[in-house]
Amino acid sequence: MANFSSPARRPARRVTALTWALLLGAWGVVGLFSFQGAAWLAAPLTPGVAGVSFAVLLTTIVAASFGVVHEADYLAHKLGEPYGTLILTLSIVSIEVILIAAVLLGPGEAPTIGRDSIFAVLMIILNLVMGICLIAGASRHGEQAFNAQGANAYLSMIAVLTTVALVLPKFTSTAGAFGPGQAIGIGALTALLYAAFLWQQMGRHKRLFVQPAAGSMVVRHGERVAEAPASVGQEAGLATHNHTEVWVHTLLLLAMIVPIVLLGHHLAVVLDYGIAAAGAPVAVSGVLIALIVFTPESLTAVRAALGNEMQRAINLCLGAFVSTVGLTVPAVLAIGLLFEKPVTMGVSDMDAALFVTTVVLSMLTFNGQRTSALPGYLHLTLFAVFGVLLFFP
Repeated sequence: MANFSSPARRPARRVTALTWALLLGAWGVVGLFSFQGAAWLAAPLTPGVAGVSFAVLLTTIVAASFGVVHEADYLAHKLGEPYGTLILTLSIVSIEVILIAAVLLGPGEAPTIGRDSIFAVLMIILNLVMGICLIAGASRHGEQAFNAQGANAYLSMIAVLTTVALVLPKFTSTAGAFGPGQAIGIGALTALLYAAFLWQQMGRHKRLFVQPAAGSMVVRHGERVAEAPASVGQEAGLATHNHTEVWVHTLLLLAMIVPIVLLGHHLAVVLDYGIAAAGAPVAVSGVLIALIVFTPESLTAVRAALGNEMQRAINLCLGAFVSTVGLTVPAVLAIGLLFEKPVTMGVSDMDAALFVTTVVLSMLTFNGQRTSALPGYLHLTLFAVFGVLLFFP
């Protein structure tokens, strides 16, 4: 059994000059677009204005997203698993929901943006990022252990929530969309199931989402597990300065998210113009949102795999997609009902086949006792197929 001892008290962590610069820069861009954005982005847009605006908005939102991940990652180490990863995942997914809502409520019609974004996250997180994590982790540490029960819990949620949200609408009376009564019911059931999952994940089933002891696939009921030093310190009573640190970094996290909220509408206008001007598939907007939002968390997951923390990489990747469906579906359906916006959720037969293949492959990947590089190459191949079919359907 592992030895648990109280960690030495660490000095308070100061907010770095880079963090303040990032925060001031993001809010500076918010101020700029609040006063001039309507004039700059008024129709008819020109390629030059659209290109500069997109570069500024994209840089600011991505930088703020990295700031969110930085603060959430600090809180993750303070609070231990699975709370820390939940904070990180929920912060990132909240940004995605905000950007999708901005596109839905924008000047143009984007009925498929919710569906396209959810499906893009599925392919990026479960195939591209998970594939890289498996290969990177194996290249440095060989086969890596993980908690099989937790992985199976995530995959079960993914199978049910995604089938209901993206495949079931193909067979409703209004093909591809939910009727008003169906939207209310599906949105409420999705939110309730996700809330119940979070309740169990943070409560009696927390052990399913922590790294098991060497040579074990599970953490048995009542078995003590090694947690982050902050969690042990929390049991003994955190020092006042540590409480203050947590609050300061929580406020910084929120201060990084708000500029993304305020700039989301302007980005939606530029995205609509750019995709129309380039003649690109409409689904590209969903892929761009997914890439913008999940790049920082994806890098965190790869670093976890390289650090021989495969369970944390799984929590970040699979947990991110569960949160994406659990939060995005109710939000998109609610916006559609409240603002009378058309919402199309059903995927094509081709995408449904990719979804089924991804879920089956993921179940096989995490069906054993340890991960290996070979499934990683299969996941990357599936993502490459998705990329080809996106532009050559």
